[in-house]
Formats: sequence, C-alpha cells, structure tokens
Amino acid sequence: MPAAVNYSAPADLYPARNRFRKSPLRYMRFDTIAEAVRYAMEESPRDQLGGMLIESEEQRFQGAAIDALYNSTDYPLPRPAVSA
Repeated sequence: MPAAVNYSAPADLYPARNRFRKSPLRYMRFDTIAEAVRYAMEESPRDQLGGMLIESEEQRFQGAAIDALYNSTDYPLPRPAVSA
C-alpha cells in the first residue's frame, strides 16, 4: 500500500468477478476513497473482498490492501462499535 493515500479523492469500486454465480455487487462510483472502503468492508459480502478492486488517482487497492486502508489510523470515517 502506498504511504500516502488521499482518502478524499473520488474512487471507483469494481466487484469481484465470479463466472459461476451472479454477484449482487456492481460497479459503483464514490465521492471519496473512504466511502468506497467503508462500503467494501461494511456492506459487501466478505467472501468477495479478495477480488474487489478500488481505483483512484491511478492507484489500485484490492483485497488485503482495502482491509489495510480501513484499519489504518488515517482512515477518516467512524467505524461501527464492536460489542464485547
């Protein structure tokens, strides 16, 4: 993952390809990378994260890189509270 990520840059999210079953996800455009990352981590099926791609400002993030963006201390959006 690049050292500096502009979380406020527009981003495109491409779903994982699966030729055996129809994916409920489709290409989406987000106003910010932060929103695309939040959608990928909180709203999309976890089994599709590995093949998902977020592209912004000529940078590409897939699978583990999306997870790293979400868990970064620089991630600007609030995360859901984890119950104990």
